[in-house]
Order: sequence, then C-alpha cells, then structure tokens
Amino acid sequence: CLPANQERFADGRLATVQFHPSAQVVMTAGHDRSVSLFQVKNLCKWNPRIQSIYLESFPIYKASFSVDGEQVIATGTHHKMFFVYDMMSGNIIPIQRVRGVEERFLRSFEVSPDGSFMLLTGTSGYLHLLSMKTKELISTMKVNGRCTACAFTPDSSKVYSYSKEGEVFIWDVRSRKCLHKFEDEGSLEGKCLAVSKNNQYVACGSASGVVNLYTTDVCLKENRPKPVKAIMNLVTSATCVTFNPTTEILAVASRETDEAVKLV
Repeated sequence: CLPANQERFADGRLATVQFHPSAQVVMTAGHDRSVSLFQVKNLCKWNPRIQSIYLESFPIYKASFSVDGEQVIATGTHHKMFFVYDMMSGNIIPIQRVRGVEERFLRSFEVSPDGSFMLLTGTSGYLHLLSMKTKELISTMKVNGRCTACAFTPDSSKVYSYSKEGEVFIWDVRSRKCLHKFEDEGSLEGKCLAVSKNNQYVACGSASGVVNLYTTDVCLKENRPKPVKAIMNLVTSATCVTFNPTTEILAVASRETDEAVKLV
C-alpha cells in the first residue's frame, strides 16, 4: 500500500493519525503545526488530499475527531489554549482559556464515546471535565500524584485514570465521585490505559514495558486485582495500548524505539 498521506508528507513528527468515525477519511497532525485530511479511496493507488489547515506557532501534541465527525480538536505541545476546527463551516476556533482551568499546558485529552464530554488531563493530578458542546468546565476531579492516562468506559458513565504512581482511579461521570481505586500489579510508573469496547477488559501499560490485562468486574471490586494476562513483549516503556472494535486484538506499542508494536 502507498502511504495514506502520500499527497502531503509532514515536515515534522506526526503526533496523531486517526480515521474519521463515519467517512472514508484519514487525518494526520503533528509537530509541523498542520492538520491534514485525506480521502481513503484506494490505498494501493491514490489517496487525494482533501485539505490541510495550518495553526501558526502551534506544534500539535494531539488531535482528535469529535464523535459525530464534524469537528477536530487539537492541543499543542506547550500551550494553555486549544483549537477546534469546524469541518462543516471551515472555521478554526481558538479556545483561548477555559474558565476555572488553571494549567500551564493543556496536552492530553479524551472525548467520551457518547460525544458529550471532553476530559482534559491537567498537571498535579487534576482532571477537567468539559462539555463537548460549549467547551466549558463542568467539574474538576483530582487523583493522588500525577495523572498519566485516562479512558472513558464505552457507555461514557465512568472514567479510568492512571496515576504515575501505578494506581488506577475509577470515577463516576455523573457525580464526579471516585467509586474505587486499585493498584496495577508491579507498576512502578503508569503510562497508558485502555478500556475495551465491550467493557470486558482494562489494559494498563507501564514504564517497564509490561502491559497488564484485567477484567473490569475485578477492577471495580478488588484493591490489588490479579491480571488475566501480563504481556511482557515490549522492552521499552509502553506508551500506547488500544483494543480493536470487537475486543479480539490488543495492540501494545512503545514510541521509544522503532517498530515496537505487538498485536496480542
């Protein structure tokens, strides 16, 4: 197959590659301050570029489609603000600051599967829950230590947040109360987290490269649950875990070395 972004290779490192939720479109975004959209026609022959937007002096840390596919949200590497690109109108809307959110940088975020919420990961353990519609703050939650990764459950009712100290906190989105917390077995430093689409499994990846797989019912009850499986294949820090839509495959990856991707 030809590279999906053959029509416009990025000048810097790519931070995000994501398929559109409903259209035959793939997005790339990265350190060259641009977001590009390509039509996925035929990967073997040609994928025309639909458009590119350029965000001046704003190297992109992460970009994501909204659940309805009408917006792209982009955060920067060293910025308090973030951008919303409205694909219907073609407008690029800067969100200069969110009232009530006092952070030096806004980088990591997650969009809830039902499209209602955006969860910003702050520093010092703060998690800021925003309305996806208005981009205004609904509430702030706090974990002990520093939060390194978050994931919504498929029904958007709960949030799992993984601390640098290796603890996982489970939050109720409605009440914003902590329902439970558990220790990720053997984790010296938490790095990444994923919840499967059928809500059966939680995967936790740590700095040692080990990815622990748990069943969600055990995570909600026990303080020190036993993993169903510990995946030891990565030799550098696990920086990405993600399940495929049918929960048959788990991808684990490390950005610290080339070609460190394993499918389990």
